[in-house]
Amino acid sequence: MSLVPGWAPNIHPLLVHFPIALLYAAIAVDLVGCAWWCNKPLRQAATLLYALGTLGAIAAYLTGRAASQSVWLPGMAEPVLKEHWDWALRTIWFFPIVTVGRLVLLRPTRREPVVALVVALALVGLVGIGLLLATGDRGGRLVYQHGVGISRQ
Repeated sequence: MSLVPGWAPNIHPLLVHFPIALLYAAIAVDLVGCAWWCNKPLRQAATLLYALGTLGAIAAYLTGRAASQSVWLPGMAEPVLKEHWDWALRTIWFFPIVTVGRLVLLRPTRREPVVALVVALALVGLVGIGLLLATGDRGGRLVYQHGVGISRQ
């Protein structure tokens, strides 16, 4: 039994939207948590969303790399594919670093972290939105401009 339905060329398009949603939610929850005087339960929830989104982004990256070998790729799409890979690689380096930083701040200590550090880490998440947008833009161009992966070959 295959995990990929007959209408899908591979598993990548089925996985890719989960990390996007989880990471956007993490950033939103984090910013709301900071707006409410650095609310610790919201910071913990954001960290969990960051961790799940990061794992999903890594899975999406790996399945995307594998998918590129199994779909028809017109020659004009090759530079866009390269850009998509590059932005995806930046994204899967960025979010694990942010997630580890968040986990370090949540470790049990006698003192709460400095508010400026918590706010700075929340604002760093906004950089991640830029990475997600750039990666998704290139992926969308592959599909909608170049027709990559729209039919099984």
